[in-house]
Amino acid sequence: MRAHARINLDALRHNLQRVRELAPQSRVLAVIKANAYGHGMIEVAQALDSADSYAVAAIGEALMLRQAGIEKDIVVLQGASDETELLQASQANISLVVHSETQLHTLETSTLPSSIDIWIKIDTGMHRLGFEPQSARSHVKRLQQCDHVSSIRIMSHFANADDSSDALTSRQLQDFLECSDDLGLERSIANSAGICASQNYHLDWVRPGIMLYGANPFLVDDKSDCRLQAVMTLSSHLISVQQRKRGDAIGYGGSWVCPQDMPVGVVSIGYGDGYPRHARAGTPVLVNGIKVPLVGRVSMDMICVDLRPCPQAVAGDEVILWGDGLPVEEVADSSDTIAYELLCKLTGRVQFCYE
Repeated sequence: MRAHARINLDALRHNLQRVRELAPQSRVLAVIKANAYGHGMIEVAQALDSADSYAVAAIGEALMLRQAGIEKDIVVLQGASDETELLQASQANISLVVHSETQLHTLETSTLPSSIDIWIKIDTGMHRLGFEPQSARSHVKRLQQCDHVSSIRIMSHFANADDSSDALTSRQLQDFLECSDDLGLERSIANSAGICASQNYHLDWVRPGIMLYGANPFLVDDKSDCRLQAVMTLSSHLISVQQRKRGDAIGYGGSWVCPQDMPVGVVSIGYGDGYPRHARAGTPVLVNGIKVPLVGRVSMDMICVDLRPCPQAVAGDEVILWGDGLPVEEVADSSDTIAYELLCKLTGRVQFCYE
């Protein structure tokens, strides 16, 4: 009995509707990069057909969507890396972000079969990709002079919006507004946290990512409630239940020792499936809906759990690792990582079921 991931498409659509309710005046650029945060890019795109546009990281992802028959506008957030990718975007009617002088120059000097919609990216504080705010006007003018550029929109990206107390977010917004107010272009800066934090961030387009998949876009200790629903439920089964003695060491390295005579369960999942290798003892899982703690080290194919809170458990019982009833953020926090990584790292051994 191997691990499987149930993908609740109704929950996915609910989360998109929550975006619409929070930002009713904005269009929605649904972020489905990295295989839709591990949920299945094609299936998610088909379920989110009411979004206004899709965003992916690289041209290869966009081409996969086109090959699957997805006709909606697609934006490549990293843009084209060379003239070949620029040509592919033109041929497949794919929109591109332009964030560097190299990309802009390639666009200016290339001959393309059809025009391209462009998003120009401004760096307001993320300091990763984008042009300086003071150069926005001159770069927009250059794009306007390109014969094969159709529409131009402008975007930036929040660095710390997941921390609602961080002042950088409001400064980024102010810088973005100042450099774009008189350009007459549609604008976007709000990621998931920005969407939930304030309507001031919404502007013309919002870009929900992690919130579409039901994870809290804020820091774990932030009390904000976006009323999202978990989309992925990762589950497996107990394959063994054994009575262990006080002093028995569990798993590799003997890092966890039974404090008393107790039942220990073995679950058929491990880091070979994408369960986090560094999940600490005490990380919660659900056995028959009851929260029990992980004990010992995570191995490639199995984890062990303390069944004292659920002594009636037997081999074959379902175990939920995250999802329905157990927020993925709790598991991420116990593994010194973030929900994004857990959702993206499931391996090909996990069976996916869409319902």
